Amino acid sequence: MGKRRIIGQTTLALAAWIAWAACAQAFDLTGLWATDEEACGKIFATKAGKSSFQKDSDLHGGGFIVEGKRIRGRMATCNVRQTKEAGDTIHLMMACATDIMLQNIQFSVKFVDDNRIIRIFPGVEGMEMPYVRCPARPGGR
Repeated sequence: MGKRRIIGQTTLALAAWIAWAACAQAFDLTGLWATDEEACGKIFATKAGKSSFQKDSDLHGGGFIVEGKRIRGRMATCNVRQTKEAGDTIHLMMACATDIMLQNIQFSVKFVDDNRIIRIFPGVEGMEMPYVRCPARPGGR
């Protein structure tokens, strides 16, 4: 094998590793997100590794469940179609379905830290909603 080919393959491998490492640093939204950490157990239930909403979860606060490119709320399930990161903010374009309709919506969040985000509403100055990532609970309520 020639020197140029070895250098080329090494450079390609290094570039692929750097790209993978950069992607790995992106913020991970996976998990259970609630408006009140104290209410996590009243909003969500996890049974056999599957998370869902408690029967009267809306009485205790808001929340959503992120599983890969799928986001579930109490009334709708959305599939992420497109993402765009801008600094500490990520904008998601989602196709959402409820029992009666389909619609595309924009969902934007600003990262505070690994377990706290703020939902922002582009075009509505000053409107924000903070969320915390609920701690993982093995099985049960």
